Amino acid sequence: MRIPLDYYRILGLPIQATAEQLRQAHRDRTLQLPRREYSDAAIASRKKLFDEAFAVLSEPEQRQLYDAGFLARAYEIEPESESGNGLAGSKVSGRPAASESGNDPHTPSIDVQDDQLVGALLVLQDLGEYELVLRLGRPYLAGGSASLKQGQFGDPSIVFSDIVLTVALACMELGREQWQQRQYENASEALETGQQLLLREGLFAEVRGEIQADLYKLRPYRVLELLALPEDQIAMRHQGMQLLQDMLQERDGIDGAGDDQSGLNIDDFLRFIQQLRGYLTAAEQQVLFEQEAQRPSPVATYLSVYALLARGFAERQPALVRRAKLMLTRLSSRQDVHLEQAVCALLLGQTENASQALERSQDYGPIAFIREHSQGAPDLLPGLCLYGERWLQDEVFPHFRDLMPQQASLKDYFADQQVQSYLEELPEEADDSTTAWALSSASAASANGEARGGSSSRGRVERPATVSPLAGASGRARPVSVQSAGNVAEDSSLMTERSLEQDTSHEYLIHTARAHIAARMGTAVSDDRIPTEGTPMPVAERVPQAVGSGTATTARPVADRPSSDRVRSGDRSNGNGDGRGKVPVRRRGDRPVAKTKLATLLPWLLPLGLTVAIITLGFIAGSLWRRVATKPVPQEEQLDLRLDRPLFTLPTPTAATATTGVLTTAVAEKVLQTWFSAKADAMGPDYKLEPLANILEGAKLAEWQGAAAEAKRNNQYRKYEHTVTVKSVELNQADPNQANVLADVTEATEYYEADQRDKAETSPNLSINYSLVRKDGIWRIQNWKLLE
Repeated sequence: MRIPLDYYRILGLPIQATAEQLRQAHRDRTLQLPRREYSDAAIASRKKLFDEAFAVLSEPEQRQLYDAGFLARAYEIEPESESGNGLAGSKVSGRPAASESGNDPHTPSIDVQDDQLVGALLVLQDLGEYELVLRLGRPYLAGGSASLKQGQFGDPSIVFSDIVLTVALACMELGREQWQQRQYENASEALETGQQLLLREGLFAEVRGEIQADLYKLRPYRVLELLALPEDQIAMRHQGMQLLQDMLQERDGIDGAGDDQSGLNIDDFLRFIQQLRGYLTAAEQQVLFEQEAQRPSPVATYLSVYALLARGFAERQPALVRRAKLMLTRLSSRQDVHLEQAVCALLLGQTENASQALERSQDYGPIAFIREHSQGAPDLLPGLCLYGERWLQDEVFPHFRDLMPQQASLKDYFADQQVQSYLEELPEEADDSTTAWALSSASAASANGEARGGSSSRGRVERPATVSPLAGASGRARPVSVQSAGNVAEDSSLMTERSLEQDTSHEYLIHTARAHIAARMGTAVSDDRIPTEGTPMPVAERVPQAVGSGTATTARPVADRPSSDRVRSGDRSNGNGDGRGKVPVRRRGDRPVAKTKLATLLPWLLPLGLTVAIITLGFIAGSLWRRVATKPVPQEEQLDLRLDRPLFTLPTPTAATATTGVLTTAVAEKVLQTWFSAKADAMGPDYKLEPLANILEGAKLAEWQGAAAEAKRNNQYRKYEHTVTVKSVELNQADPNQANVLADVTEATEYYEADQRDKAETSPNLSINYSLVRKDGIWRIQNWKLLE
């Protein structure tokens, strides 16, 4: 049969090779054995082709005839005479002719004997012609062939086993090659094809295990590729979600200790989750993370809050915001999430809860920002409005593919009629401690079905780093006036009559929110409540002046504050200390509260006292039970899981795939290119050390790891450009796992210091001898020497 090979390729040499290079290449190729799973017959068939190529090319006359046919085929020239008359049992034709395997008629090819079929497939495998191996080998596996069963190619069982192995290995290497090209689904298909072939035939369990290991490591790449597809490709994206859920199940959750065989530790997997969030919609994230939060998982709970809050705000569904606020209560016992709670309370019109949450927050940077933009106001509501809007725009929306282009607008949110109706029907604000107790008591039957958070928490969750704002479409602006329910003070009523289009400042939002809460609680709040110099600051406001504005003053410690100094709702002074400026308080319906005689109340005192006692005892019992059930994990057992790391970069398979196999000139060149790439990564601005361990060995590895660390300390880095030409490959005759590679290298280097270009230099035509060693089937560089 005709095989698209030529003798030069079989030996891994160019057509200009000298006689000495021919002898060296023949010796090296003979010493380099294929995988041990191959039969002796396959290895002998492969060696026979090496011997045949060397016999033809080492004889000057036969080589001249062969070269004539070789060049004629390449340049479509008819040779003077037909070549290959009995050239060691093979023929090379100079006349283009279609081959039975469908080869390009202008590609040099040889005719091999039947018993050389497996050997030819092995040579093609060594040369990286994986698709050609599949095209030539598969016909013999589809139910078998008559010629194979008749023993035309040798012992049918042995030949069949060798072909199965070669095709499976070709699938594995082709999958790895496509993996490098970032064609992850194609890589998975190739790997699964090889695995299914081995499973069907029940052969080579070790190879099957290698393929399965690659499939496990490929899953994160596939998840990202599938979820990044357009939303209309429902089936493919569903497949990506299923792969992700399989990984989560095997890992026992986002922050679980299970092993999904992907090679990602907890921190790596958390960064992987952070990266894929940008490919999911808010609804998809809500479903995914609410399900994961039931394990329980503090990380999933926090991500659920993001999804609920994003959807609730963007889709004008305050009910989702309320659910997010309740879920934050579960995290608040272990984590400072008071800023998020304040934003949720703001969106629900619960200004008192928002203020209380800000007082408990220890995030001094955001609090300083809020203080700075609340100067001259009676509370922190102006700054919180501005902070909340920017936080939603910059830190929440960018993590959802369907919300990235949207503009976060509190004005549009509060102008929405559905939001107004919900806020008017919302029950009065409850104290956070009561809410937490009620939530923990009824968590098994909660709306989202989540388990109690914190009782077996595995880690701490921190907020993502601030993301640069994305330019989005303008938000919806509707000229809708917000009408307060009930009777409020005159100044608040006047403010609610103004159009939102006429006043886009946060001052109007503040008055609107106050009007809502005042209407629900039956109180009217004056706008002239300016704190005086003696008004105590909340805990979260006590920030050094360097953090906040230049006019910030130092507040007295909490212990020094008399309780009468604390500002309370509905009982705040106008700043003069005389109590003036208070607005009369009335209940809804404008009905004044009449004085009741003591005799009229006496019949109700006993039942009322019993009710209060029962509620108090129940609250105390619930609090004690919650303390026992949510006993804090010792500090050393808590995992510091962060969401503010850089987006996760999955490890590339380059070093593990491009540098394996028989050390031909092509493989040697890939080894050197892998080294140059690892060198650029280690000495570049990111100082990536991992690639060095995949290509260097021994003292050279330690040397370059130290050089990269030193460059990082000095705030220096380099950028490289390399060109390489492999001159020769010499295998160690005593140890086939060692080799020397002689190469000509040109290196261009740009030096940077403190991100400023310092200098550039080029080292042309360096002749370098590299010492290579093969470990675990992978060629690595052990040493090198610059030749004069």
